[in-house]
Parts: sequence; C-alpha cells; structure tokens
Amino acid sequence: MIVAIDGPAGAGKSTVARSLAARLGFRYLDTGAMYRALTWLALEEGVDLTDGTALGALADEHPVSFDGDRVLIRGDDVTEKIRQAEIDRVVSTVARHPEVRAIMRERQRELSELGDAVIEGRDIGTVVCPDADVKVYLVADATERARRRRAERPEIGAEALATDLRLRDERDAAQMQSAPDAETIDTTELDVDEVVDRIESLVEARAGA
Repeated sequence: MIVAIDGPAGAGKSTVARSLAARLGFRYLDTGAMYRALTWLALEEGVDLTDGTALGALADEHPVSFDGDRVLIRGDDVTEKIRQAEIDRVVSTVARHPEVRAIMRERQRELSELGDAVIEGRDIGTVVCPDADVKVYLVADATERARRRRAERPEIGAEALATDLRLRDERDAAQMQSAPDAETIDTTELDVDEVVDRIESLVEARAGA
C-alpha cells in the first residue's frame, strides 16, 4: 500500500509521515530530502544551479537512496547536512528544473515499488504515484507554518523565515496541487497524533475495502 502525503512547507508533512510510517510499519520516503541531497551535491561539486541539464545528469549519475531515516548520495550520509539554511534557500531553484524532476520522479517511483510506504512531498498524489491507495493533502495557515519553521530553524530570524516561506510557496506553486481524490486536512489546530489518527483511519478504510 502507498500513502501519499503532499502539502506546502510547514504543514507538517515530514513529522506526520514519519510518525504514520512508524505506526503502520511502513517505509518512510521523504522526497523533499532527495532534492535537498542533490542540491547539496551540486554545491559541493560546483554545478551551476541554473543549469537544468547539468543538474539532471548529476541526479542520474548519483541516485539518492535511503537507509532507514538516513539519506545517502554519492556514498555520503547527508541526513544532517541537507537541513542547513543554505540548502533551504536554493533547493527550490534546483527542484524546478524539468530535467531534475524527471529523474527524481522516476527514482521515487522505483523506491515506491519496494513495498508498503508513506511517501511525502509536493506532487506525490498527482504525478509520482497517481494510483496511491490513500492520498492526503496537508495545509495550515501561514502564521502556524512560520511558527513551526522557526522551531525547526531557531538560528534564522522570524521575518527571514516568513519571507522564505512566501518565496518557496511562489516557486513551488506549480507542484503544490492537491489531487482531486486527496483528503485535505488542515493541521493548524491539530497535534501530530490527531493528524496521524485521521490518516490511519483512511488507511484502515482503504484496506477494508
């Protein structure tokens, strides 16, 4: 079974998806981490972040893999490195290239075929896994999303984070579309367990059907 969880930054995708996967005994696949890993590698190797062809070739040559919660690329464990503010600022630039998205989506589909998984990202239910058994689109109001991001990135000022969220939303607008058959959940006033409970109910209903 594939559970697709999409939504904008700060809506709670990663926390909810990781918790849900642990509860269900499914694999957890963070597709955003894949784009972050490629961005990290491009910066390491001095690849022009505006060169979609070069970035696509880099992604093809060095496929991202996962070992539990660890994110690997080119043999490097980049789990912590890809959460730096420097990556936050430029990952959308890398992810918007069609050449990059084509390679990444194919890799994501390969990973999704390895068994039961909770997969989170921007376009899982619409493009990567349109036949996912359960599709969820998480949303939250801008103030709450900014608060959550501040908790994750205390080293960055509140104003800078709010601006970053707005710019990321604008850059990611083309990918941030809810699938017609996705269940939208507003997480603004919900804690993680409440959101996970709701999605688990959807999974149980689907399994029963």
